[in-house]
Amino acid sequence: MNELQNIKPVKKKRKALRVLLITLGVIVGLIALFFITVFAVNKIALRSEASKIIPYGQTVTVDGDKKMNVLIRGAGEENIVLLPGYGTAVPARDFELLIRELEKDYRVIAIEPLGYGLSDETDKERTTANIVDETHQALQQLGVDRYVLMGHSIAGLYALDYTKKYPDEVIAYAGIDTSVPNQGGMDAIPATGMFTFLKESGVLRLLTNLNADPYEALGYDPEMVNQIRMITNRVSNNPTILNEMSHIPENFKSAKEAEATFPASLPLLLFVNTEDAEVQDWNKLHEEQVAHAEKGKMIEMSGGHYLHHKNSPQIASELRSFLKDVQTINR
Repeated sequence: MNELQNIKPVKKKRKALRVLLITLGVIVGLIALFFITVFAVNKIALRSEASKIIPYGQTVTVDGDKKMNVLIRGAGEENIVLLPGYGTAVPARDFELLIRELEKDYRVIAIEPLGYGLSDETDKERTTANIVDETHQALQQLGVDRYVLMGHSIAGLYALDYTKKYPDEVIAYAGIDTSVPNQGGMDAIPATGMFTFLKESGVLRLLTNLNADPYEALGYDPEMVNQIRMITNRVSNNPTILNEMSHIPENFKSAKEAEATFPASLPLLLFVNTEDAEVQDWNKLHEEQVAHAEKGKMIEMSGGHYLHHKNSPQIASELRSFLKDVQTINR
């Protein structure tokens, strides 16, 4: 009798274990099926979208044989060169609202660095020096040797090196919530492997599709929104962009150790975000940059880090007024 009593609990435990293992197997199988499906959908979509992407702008050759895409609009005498922030997948389209305002008075040149938009990728390390050199090569190919440099976010870091190397070409610098060498939090080593997984697995596309499209909310033309989405799915987290990410700590450290500043004689206009700034003393850091300039001005505005999405008319108006003063001084 005792033996029978002992056998029943054992059978129950075995049955429970079997049910648990089957349940875990089903869960693992469903997870695997989910990732396989997401992966397959992404690969199929990428192939399908490749033929639907409509070229814009023109290409110039840099670093030997790499094609860099640039968008040129407007016919003004003065050139405004636009440089994007890190990770802005389709720079020329991201600046669309600002370009519309600026092209009324200026010739606007939106640069898509290697790895971004319709530009080629590259194996060359994404150091500040290499990025600056490629940008300058692009402008040389276009025959542009006098211009206002205008950048967003990390372009402010690269611009410190750029304006030092080519002071005779850059007549003024305008920054849109731009990075500064000694801002905090830039020494952490990025987890590029996770971003590679998100892209290659197709999860990044899924997340992008689940989130509201920021450009649609800004009133972009539906077809342009669709084009931006397709290009974003193609280029986001590609090896070139992730290489740039991996160099962020090094690039900031180099600029900080060199105590990099804009040339004092360079007119400097900085638009600074006051809405939920994530960096401590963000405004103060930009005030220090402006104070170093013989002609400098800082304009605070709300609208988030991508100030040009919501404030393009004001940014263009302030830049127009600032450059008129600069031209008066230079005469």
